[in-house]
Amino acid sequence: MLLPESSVPGAELPVRAVLPATVEAVRSRGTAVLVAPPGSGKTSLLPLALGDALDGTIIVAEPRRLATRAAATRLAMLVGEPLGQRIGYAMRGERSGGRGLRVEVVTTGLLVRRLQANPELPGVAGIVIDECHERHLDADLLLAFCVDVRANLREDLAIVATSATPDTVRLSRALGTDEVPAPVITASAALFDVAVEWAPSPVPVPLLPGGRVDPRLLDHVAAVVRRALIENDGDILVFVPGEAEINGVTRRLAGANVLALFGRQTRAEQERALVPTTTRRIVVTTSVAESSLTVPGVRVVVDSGLAREPRTDQSRGLGALVTCRVSRSSADQRAGRAGREAPGRVYRCWSAADHAHLDDHPAPEIAIADLAAFALDLAAWGTPGGDGLTLLEAPPAVAMTAATELLRRLDAVDDSGRITERGRRMAAIGAHPRLARALMDGAPRVGADRAREIVAMLTDDITRATDDLPTHWQSLRRGSNRADTTRWQEEVKRLTRAARVDRAADVSGGGLVGGVPDEVAVGVVVGLAYPDRIARVRGAESVTYQMSGGTGAALDPHSPLRGTTWLAIAVADRAPGRADARIRSAAPIDERTAREVAAELVSTTDQIRWDNGRIVTRRVETLGAIVLNDLPLAKPDPLLVQAAVRDGIQRSGLAVLRWSDAARALRERLAFCHAHLGPPWPAVDDGTLLTVLDAWLGPELTSVRTTRDLTQIDVTSALRRLLPWPEASRFGDLAPERLKVPSGSEVRLTYAGAEPPVLAVKLQEVFGWTTTPTVADGRVPVVLHLLSPARRPVAITSDLTSFWKQGYPQVRADLRARYPRHPWPENPLTATPTNRPKPRA
Repeated sequence: MLLPESSVPGAELPVRAVLPATVEAVRSRGTAVLVAPPGSGKTSLLPLALGDALDGTIIVAEPRRLATRAAATRLAMLVGEPLGQRIGYAMRGERSGGRGLRVEVVTTGLLVRRLQANPELPGVAGIVIDECHERHLDADLLLAFCVDVRANLREDLAIVATSATPDTVRLSRALGTDEVPAPVITASAALFDVAVEWAPSPVPVPLLPGGRVDPRLLDHVAAVVRRALIENDGDILVFVPGEAEINGVTRRLAGANVLALFGRQTRAEQERALVPTTTRRIVVTTSVAESSLTVPGVRVVVDSGLAREPRTDQSRGLGALVTCRVSRSSADQRAGRAGREAPGRVYRCWSAADHAHLDDHPAPEIAIADLAAFALDLAAWGTPGGDGLTLLEAPPAVAMTAATELLRRLDAVDDSGRITERGRRMAAIGAHPRLARALMDGAPRVGADRAREIVAMLTDDITRATDDLPTHWQSLRRGSNRADTTRWQEEVKRLTRAARVDRAADVSGGGLVGGVPDEVAVGVVVGLAYPDRIARVRGAESVTYQMSGGTGAALDPHSPLRGTTWLAIAVADRAPGRADARIRSAAPIDERTAREVAAELVSTTDQIRWDNGRIVTRRVETLGAIVLNDLPLAKPDPLLVQAAVRDGIQRSGLAVLRWSDAARALRERLAFCHAHLGPPWPAVDDGTLLTVLDAWLGPELTSVRTTRDLTQIDVTSALRRLLPWPEASRFGDLAPERLKVPSGSEVRLTYAGAEPPVLAVKLQEVFGWTTTPTVADGRVPVVLHLLSPARRPVAITSDLTSFWKQGYPQVRADLRARYPRHPWPENPLTATPTNRPKPRA
């Protein structure tokens, strides 16, 4: 019997009333969703009830290491046994209990690893996936895997998902079907009410650029804590976004009994906050204490209203922890901490009006996180991209594409997205694919022991007091920070165990491999993990760098790495609106090492481009976006030259060519034929000519090097290449350059695209011309501009017959006295046309 009687202290929680219904749902349907608010006992009592009802081990999956250990400790306390007897726990690098456990609390990530290794989970009767409402990426993945196992391998495997919020539609459908969702059992609210006090800052305190927290907000939080100490009894739980803010509030409350509680503490440090005392305490924590965790003695919560969430810039491959406002559901979770053991009070450091504008729920991690490890897990499961799995939410296409492309570059998946043998070895290591690659490929270069130590140092669980990774490595080896060293050593041991499984990764025990010293070994491993973050300094005295991935990055001005020419950057984040990322941790390397570890990014190209009116030819060697060498190119490829000139003309426009009168006239004639006769006569507008540049100008482009060369091109001859054959033989008839007039002169026609052409001719030269001339096979009448002897227009017509009858008499009356030496006959139809004046008498 695991579940204690209700009379046992701690076993009388509200969820107890719904345990029979939950167990019955599991027995009859195999799955269930238990909805219960914080403090109601779902994490404490449900696993014990299932352990009594089912034959086998009950595994409880928790999203956080701290909650995993705390939940197991409380379960062991409830059954009155030490940890490791019937109740145990396991997480990366730490375990309590072995075979024969009735209830085992594990981290979700560890359970995913176990499923990958043996999806049948022999000996396991049921799985409780706790705190599903938090939508951690591992929990979403675990849920999908468990549903798949139950559907295809273990119909008897019981699955219960718990949530602190009633928004369970997706969850119940995932565990059942759209038509028949899994049963949802709801427990009553927590035993005790929590009063809400709105305590906004007297002056607005927005987040600073880059999501930094204004120190004035920490001043205000500390002031609210002092107020709460006066107005209430019991311990106070203070929520701030991160460790830096924990330290800031702690300093401001000097003199009080203040304890910190966060995920990267040692077990002893965490237990100081989780073990009840007779002394009044102030526990300052992060979102880690929102759920699945009871801090005993708490009667008051002071909530800063801020949280820190991961964000990934998919285009740059950079991640960051972003400070943001909490959601309403998270605020309710935090407030519930005050009502677990007695009536409590929450002081919210914002107004009721601001509360109304908060998001309902935090963004699910799948929508904002780096999905590389997630994608590798899916591929290892045999479901690339999640196809066929019941995911609560489809991964964003952009993030999933970026993750899959990274895995391809690491040779972890093939072109179809299916896992390779190398990918399986990477997945077995249980680290981010980048770090798994660094371990596998770094071991032959620097030695397996050193590779494991460096990779362990790069995990998120290790605090870095300096951005200088070689120095930090030495600090870990010396044990300068006990908590960090302990976590680091545990991770090194875990990676060593993983290497025993993957013998290929466990090569060359340690020491110098290829003469690589320690300070260079760090750069080698970091560069293998993050080749796109290898960086070269931008100037001799600069703290800014160019990363191979294309983004700029900057060191802290006081960094010990300042002055280093080349860096292998492990962690960099770029705040919104900032051009450069900030370097958080890096290791020095040299150019030779950079070329070796990022060999896939090194390339040599001939760059031939049009630049400010001239052809520039260079041979450029690059490492990603970093230019290594840039030398003149003596004999450029003529085809590449032609392409560069073409690009220059297309960007600058046709005006860079020298358009003679003959070229412009030919272009207008071609445009006229296209407008009135259609194909095959070509269009010759700017857009079309630029599109078909090679068809008419191509041969001339190979000899061009400068703008001056462009001006030497015979555009008229080039345009003639566009004349269609055999129609070109009639071009002179369809759009003649000149027309012969009655005087015998051949007068030039002026074309203007689709407009009828204009014939500007002296009036006396067309005497006797009764029919208006036409072009384009008689389709278009010519517009006659009839000129005075001074070559000024006196009439414009396309109807000579009408002009001779109606217009000419007026013109004759107006001009005969002004130009007496020129003939002005009464009947122009019978007069002799001439281009000369009358001879002098």
